[in-house]
Amino acid sequence: MVRYCVNRLLLMIPTLFGVSVLVFAMLRLMPGDPVATMFGGTAVTKEILASERSRLGLDQSVPVQFASWFWGIIHGNLGLSMWTGHPVSHEIAIRLQLSLQVVVMAAILAIVIALPLGALAAVFRNSWIDYVVRLYAISGLAIPSFWIGMIIILTLLALFSYTPPITFTPFWIDPKANLEQLIWPAIAVAYRYSAVATRMMRSSMLEVLHEDYIRTARAKGAYEWRVIGRHALRNALLPVTTVIGVEFAFLIGGMVVTEQVFNLNGVGKLLVQAVAHSDYTLIQGLLLLIATAFVIANFVVDLMYAVLDPRIRYS
Repeated sequence: MVRYCVNRLLLMIPTLFGVSVLVFAMLRLMPGDPVATMFGGTAVTKEILASERSRLGLDQSVPVQFASWFWGIIHGNLGLSMWTGHPVSHEIAIRLQLSLQVVVMAAILAIVIALPLGALAAVFRNSWIDYVVRLYAISGLAIPSFWIGMIIILTLLALFSYTPPITFTPFWIDPKANLEQLIWPAIAVAYRYSAVATRMMRSSMLEVLHEDYIRTARAKGAYEWRVIGRHALRNALLPVTTVIGVEFAFLIGGMVVTEQVFNLNGVGKLLVQAVAHSDYTLIQGLLLLIATAFVIANFVVDLMYAVLDPRIRYS
């Protein structure tokens, strides 16, 4: 198991290197001039444009630019933002806490909702419980998260004359103010998150309930709750764990519209702003962060397989 973990961690290095090469190359192939974007379309001389390109290192060849950027990554330096002039690591760090907290809260809510609903829908298949759960799941997939967010805000405003705080307050400074602001976007995101996990849980549970070992456990006279909880539920969690892990990584940079609705200055909103300003350095840092989140999420999911199913052993 230890050897497997070490090998997987080492495999992350070429994976992230490949992602960085791909992202860097694609940004350089995109049309547009980041230096001209910086000046907002104002008339400037060619000398000023050339001076800015030289300052940003854009006058060098693409391989030299990549080598300089990647060498900085190795030393923990993601470079300076072309838009703000601040270190990219600083721009990401001041927003990552907000986005990460919303994602964690949404994941907890989704897991608490999806696992029992999916299991109940499978156990009581084709009953009114199953129909209600399926309606919940289909609605969650069909309704965008940002629309749910707008309904939440309008409901709070119309019924309670309440609007969530705009200024972000860290949890350890004021837990009440922090939760008042972030619980609503977490609920909006968790609805779709839980809908995906609920459908997967139901499908996986139905498949497991028809396995031979389930029939054997029932034939031996085991209590139904023991058959469901100990034998069926644990094995049904394997594909659900994959969905939860992938969705978690996706949401770190995928809450763009939701953050706009709730006026949250998170990673998703920062990515939109970076693209609008053609900030190559900031875009590269954010996409590398999202790729790292996906790689780590897949690694954690693989480890969870061994925890959930003792038959799985990595060598």
